[in-house]
Amino acid sequence: MEKMEIIIEEGQTGDRIDKVVSSRNEEWSRSQVQHWIKDGHILVNGKPVKSNYKCSKNDVIEIKEPEPEELNILPEDMDLQYYYEDSDVLVVNKPKGMVVHPAPGHTAGTLVNGLMAHCTDLSGINGVLRPGIVHRIDKDTSGLLMVAKNDMAHESLVNQLVNKTVTRRYKAIVHGVIPHDHGTIEAPLGRDTKDRQSMAVVDNGKHAVTHFNVIERFNDFTFVECVLETGRTHQIRVHMKYIGYPLAGDPKYGPKKTPDLGGQALHAGVLGFSHPRTEQYLEFEAPLPADFERFLESLRKED
Repeated sequence: MEKMEIIIEEGQTGDRIDKVVSSRNEEWSRSQVQHWIKDGHILVNGKPVKSNYKCSKNDVIEIKEPEPEELNILPEDMDLQYYYEDSDVLVVNKPKGMVVHPAPGHTAGTLVNGLMAHCTDLSGINGVLRPGIVHRIDKDTSGLLMVAKNDMAHESLVNQLVNKTVTRRYKAIVHGVIPHDHGTIEAPLGRDTKDRQSMAVVDNGKHAVTHFNVIERFNDFTFVECVLETGRTHQIRVHMKYIGYPLAGDPKYGPKKTPDLGGQALHAGVLGFSHPRTEQYLEFEAPLPADFERFLESLRKED
């Protein structure tokens, strides 16, 4: 069970405890924190409180994050594209519309279900919900993921992500015509204070850096390549919106009038890393999915 302690500072005086706690971890929703408070996993100065408790300066909040619920995750045969596999690691091309790992209430049809049918040796570091999963991409983002088949490989791949030595290149189509050929977006990301289900650029957020290069311009859209230096939740989607060029088809961060593409036009096309055992650098590239290509072709015809 993970434990954390927060000491309330001057600027947080009067804030609700569920708001303060959920802001400390982008994986924690406000409603989830409220359940933890109700179940006694969060104490203030050693005592239970209600979720609407207003914090005072120097309050000591003790958080005991409960273990994830043990779920019955079943293997499912899936027609997945594997770009590489050995006894330590595999690289898989996740299709658009597929969730990476199960969650309470959603235990079937995920990439993990397919991986479990494909192989039985997956790293156990992330527990029953996320066996072998080192990093994620959003449900409606397609592209390459590296998966660890043992704990040694898992630790190596995570360290490479932390040290920013993993190559992650995405292709995206954004609203608007970007006038410059290259750019870097460095803006901290955290939970949107107005919508806890969304991410936003916030002052106390986590360090996040996205580089982009323009590939092709159209009348009202731009085809770009985005290179991740960090890997925050919804990073490319939020960063491109922040500079005024939201992703086409993005139901959460795009404009109201955006093409119906069944999700954002974003593809994790290039993935490179050093093999955990041999240290040889490996790089893989997955072509754009058919629906992405069709949208590109329709834009070219309009020009």
